Amino acid sequence: MAEPADVLTHKLTEHSRLTAEDAAELEAMTYHRRSLKPGEDFVRQGDRPDVAALVLEGMVARYHLLKGGGRQYLSFHIKGDLPDAQSLFLDQMDHAVCAVGEAELALVPHKEIIRAFERRPSVGFAIWRETLIDAAIFRETITRNSSRNTRTRLAHLFCELFYRARTSGLTDGNSCAAPLSQTQIGEALGMAIVTVNRMLQALRRARLIEFRGGVLTVKDWKRLAVAGDFSPEYLHLKRAVRI
Repeated sequence: MAEPADVLTHKLTEHSRLTAEDAAELEAMTYHRRSLKPGEDFVRQGDRPDVAALVLEGMVARYHLLKGGGRQYLSFHIKGDLPDAQSLFLDQMDHAVCAVGEAELALVPHKEIIRAFERRPSVGFAIWRETLIDAAIFRETITRNSSRNTRTRLAHLFCELFYRARTSGLTDGNSCAAPLSQTQIGEALGMAIVTVNRMLQALRRARLIEFRGGVLTVKDWKRLAVAGDFSPEYLHLKRAVRI
């Protein structure tokens, strides 16, 4: 498994320019590894964390817990992501974060990250940019879930997951890990499970994707991107990913 500092440096350089001195500052921080079981929370609504989490392996998800016990999944995060970086600046978490399948994290003390900002402002700018890209993904999610039909919503989600996995070097050919149940997909897209199943079948029949056993395989990227009305500009990467 890659060292946490290397994972974080690689992620930040997807969108920001870091010097050797910046990389050394990231290397000097303390990283405490933590393994998560499927569905296990590592941040709950109302928590006041003093560490930030870096995803090393697997997938995690932000969600709101609803009064009836259901969930609204807000975003999904993979290797290199900092899913609770907002906790650096917000006193209390207004959402929870859990593992989707098994996951491995590195926890970094807030005080060390703030110290890195003071020593190397370019590191602070890169992590700030990471949170801004996070916000851009939220905006795209709002548009996807409120203004697109159910088939387009599902195709767009699959496009985003695959594109981000390809950017981070996590694809195997035309496949990537997507350990989501149909229930979780429905809770992310505002769709009943019967609708999720029907839309999955529609995308399969169109020979756009296969989705089995937590693995997403893209059969025809160009047509899937059209079906999902997907354009990656909102991810704000330095270089476009060729698929």
